[in-house]
Amino acid sequence: MPAISPGTVSEKNKERLLPKGFSIAGLTFVLAALSWVGPFSIDTYLPSIPFIAENLNASTAEVQQTMTAFLLLFAVMSLWHGAIADAYGRRKPILVALGFFLVASIGCAFSNNVASLMAFRAIQGATAGAGMIIGRAVVRDLFEGAAAQRLMSHVATIFTIAPVMAPVIGGWFQVWFGWRSIFFFMTAMAAFLLVSCWLFMPETLPREERQRLNVAYLGRSYWKVMTAMPFLMACLTLSIINIGFFIYILSAPMFLARHLGLKETQYIVLFLPMSISMVIGAWTSGYCAGKISGMKTIGIGYIIMSAAAVGNVVLNMMLPPVLPWTLVPIFIYVLGMSIAAPSLTLLSLDLFPSKRGLAASCQGFLSLSASSVMSAFISLFWGSTLSLALTMLAVFVGGTILLILYSVTIKKFKIG
Repeated sequence: MPAISPGTVSEKNKERLLPKGFSIAGLTFVLAALSWVGPFSIDTYLPSIPFIAENLNASTAEVQQTMTAFLLLFAVMSLWHGAIADAYGRRKPILVALGFFLVASIGCAFSNNVASLMAFRAIQGATAGAGMIIGRAVVRDLFEGAAAQRLMSHVATIFTIAPVMAPVIGGWFQVWFGWRSIFFFMTAMAAFLLVSCWLFMPETLPREERQRLNVAYLGRSYWKVMTAMPFLMACLTLSIINIGFFIYILSAPMFLARHLGLKETQYIVLFLPMSISMVIGAWTSGYCAGKISGMKTIGIGYIIMSAAAVGNVVLNMMLPPVLPWTLVPIFIYVLGMSIAAPSLTLLSLDLFPSKRGLAASCQGFLSLSASSVMSAFISLFWGSTLSLALTMLAVFVGGTILLILYSVTIKKFKIG
């Protein structure tokens, strides 16, 4: 498979460098579809958690820990996906990871106890992030500056299909066929992505630009990247503000069923408007690319998130849980987050242009580690809509402080 030589050329010229049979449109679809693996792996089985607990004679909290196992291995392996991609190219590692994910999904479908389900979910987590993380490196292999921000925004727009469809599909599969069918669905999804990647994803990292994979080198490289304060602040900023909406995904069985009285087939009430907010936010970010700086785009997103987070607390102090008002601040927060996220992602990757795959891995590790910690302790926060709103406000404040620290530390940082 011929490789594409990266460089700062126009999008049109880069598209002409693609091997015959490949296109930017096809590549964009594949990158977005690969980002579906995580949301489908998380959101699709959310409506089934109470039923899985009943079927496997376990508590809801025990089944919730299968999510923690997934996210934890997702986080740990995210440190390796980018490094492996820097050593062996972008295409082959993604295909191998999808193969393992497919097998693990079959294992989940046939699990007869929580322990085996947790083990196979861990394998799913270890492989689910490969496409998303390596895909970020692919974007930076091909594009620079505003062009990269636009492609990231296009990928984010297509990505929003997953958060909408996953809980809806999961809810109806649960009603029609039971919880095991959800993992058979994930098996089919993995097979579809394997074929799509084989057909539409070229290799974007030339052999001469690959870096040898060895533990000593990786140790030094990870140390260099993870101890760079601007990188750490940018990554943690993105990770923390993501938690502001992710808490509602993790707590969906309690938030929607107990607090709002919805059935497992009605999760679309949360996820569809949330995804619409993501689409609008991603489009806005793409529109801003080249017109205003990335930091100004981030500032717009933060202003919107601040209004949403404060409004969420005030609303839940004044009113009991009620549709649609309980959900409105969440959607506004997601809008602001989606405007800021593409630029925040590029801030960290641009600090290490010669190690983008490894930097993408570190970025993914920090984000997923934060999510896995929240997953382990989400039961402490889902007791009421007010406690969830206060959690959103707290993490937003934390994200704001981290962004300020990034702005301070970047002034003395030497990119390399």
